[in-house]
Amino acid sequence: MQMFLLTLLVLGLIVLIMSVGVIMGRKPIAGSCGGMSALGMETECDVCGGNQEICETEQQKNQAKNQQAKELSYDASKK
Repeated sequence: MQMFLLTLLVLGLIVLIMSVGVIMGRKPIAGSCGGMSALGMETECDVCGGNQEICETEQQKNQAKNQQAKELSYDASKK
């Protein structure tokens, strides 16, 4: 029972410490450019500022990295 109460106290303190940033007026966590547009909502995001070229460039970079990772990986199940 003591371990449970200690764990509960520690987790409560962690939540309290994390909430201090929100209480002090810190900016909340923001999503990516592709998230809202993928839902059909055209909104301006904090990353690209509404410039679709920046979002497209970042998406192309991510696709190139994913392709490179696939080329460098080894699938042992196909042997």
